[in-house]
This record gives sequence, structure tokens and C-alpha cells, in this order.
Amino acid sequence: MKFFLDTANIEEIKTAKKWGLLSGLTTNPSIIAKTNTEFREIASELCELVNPFPVSLEVVARDTGGMVAQARILNQLADNVVIKLPTNPAGMAALTILKEEGIKTNLTLIFSASQAVLAASAGATYVSPFIGRLEDRGYDGLGMTRDLMSIFKNYNFDTEIIAASIRDPHQALDVCKAGAHIITMPFAVLEKMLLNTMTDTDLDRFLNDWEKVPGKENAFTERVG
Repeated sequence: MKFFLDTANIEEIKTAKKWGLLSGLTTNPSIIAKTNTEFREIASELCELVNPFPVSLEVVARDTGGMVAQARILNQLADNVVIKLPTNPAGMAALTILKEEGIKTNLTLIFSASQAVLAASAGATYVSPFIGRLEDRGYDGLGMTRDLMSIFKNYNFDTEIIAASIRDPHQALDVCKAGAHIITMPFAVLEKMLLNTMTDTDLDRFLNDWEKVPGKENAFTERVG
């Protein structure tokens, strides 16, 4: 299991790295817009900060030619760039071209198992089913993830599944149970997965009892000789 952050917030990324819980980064135009920073500047900074792990940067053209042209430019920013393409006819045609050029891709905005299977068959590096948005609309996103894992195993696809649009820790754990290769989530969800008030309460109890331990003042001093 690998954890990606779905953010462009530098401090959040640095914190996740300190925790040893960052294996990649996903972004989209909405996330980038929140930084209020010139695109190439923030994209280059993200790639450098997350290196050697992958950073997904999304094209914004709607036609295949425009997507390919933008992808080639983005790919020159850093060695760890992954190109996000929409899972539609124009995006699939762009995927075919970029694959031949050795450019890694992440097929995004996936809302059905059939989309993911077609993208994997065409050679996408990653596929990103939007689990949370599916569940928001009353569809079984987790069931779709289980189906995809079964299908991908049947056909030995090299494509990795990135469970995206994760809303809370419970959904993240359900996706883990479903077997997704990767989860990408907002920092707030990652933080909630880690924090627990019972951990804090029991830690306080242990530390209070430590005050009663004889010789505690010398417990962690180095001995010479």
C-alpha cells in the first residue's frame, strides 16, 4: 500500500514526508489554483520536494493534439512528472501517443470500471477512480475497486490503481481492504488516520507515572567508560 497526497500545499507535503508517509503526489487545476502561485514555479517546486516519488500534473487542453503538446512540456519539468489525462476519447488517444514516447500517465476522472479497464489495456501507468465522488452520488465505489483489483489480477495489468477522492479515514481503510495499490487523499484525511485522542490520553498517563520512577533523571544520560 502506498499513500499519495492530493495537495499542492508545501507545508502539508513536508509534514507527510517527516512522518514517512509520502509515496507520491497528485494535483489538479483546482488544487493548483489554491496556491495562488505561478504554475511553472509551483509545479517545479512540488516535483523537487517530492522527488523521487511521482507527481501527477494535469493537462488542460480538450483536444488530443493540445493534450500531447502540453504533456511534452510538463514532462520536461522533472524526471518524476506523471501526466494526468481525462478518461475520454481525446485523453485515450493522447495516452496512446505518450506511451510510445515513454511518458508516464495517470488517467483520471474515472467513474466506471469499464473506463479503468480500457485505460489499463491501452497502457496507462495509473488509473484514478474517484471513489468518494461515486459514493457521494450513491454508487458503490468500493465495490468497483474490488472488481478492478480482480480484473487487473486476471490480466496481469502493470497499471496501478490510485483510489482517489477519499473523504475520510473510514473510506481510506475500506479502500485498503478492497486492495487498491495506492490511495491519494487530502492531508486532513491522512492526519485524521494518524491522530487518536485515546493515544494522547494514555500517553499522558504513562508520562505522569514516569515522574514516579526512581532515578528517572539519569535514565537517558550517556555513560562514559
